[in-house]
Amino acid sequence: MSKEFTIGSKVRVIALPPYLKTADPMPMLRPPDVIRIGEEGVVLDRRPAGYWGVRFAKGAFLMESQYIESVETTQAENSNE
Repeated sequence: MSKEFTIGSKVRVIALPPYLKTADPMPMLRPPDVIRIGEEGVVLDRRPAGYWGVRFAKGAFLMESQYIESVETTQAENSNE
């Protein structure tokens, strides 16, 4: 089951995919080192095939749910400890 995110919410990269796909109308592949683990971005939209459009400092990329987590969830868990 894939995670669900709210449009406009902040997410954090928890793992890097083998390559990144840009969120352009004609997506292009980029090496995974364009972003790094722990980098935060904002969810732009939901795409077909389980992808999320996420805006990072170096551009917008299509990310699968398994590579990102919600920042709000992580902050709530840390405040409960």
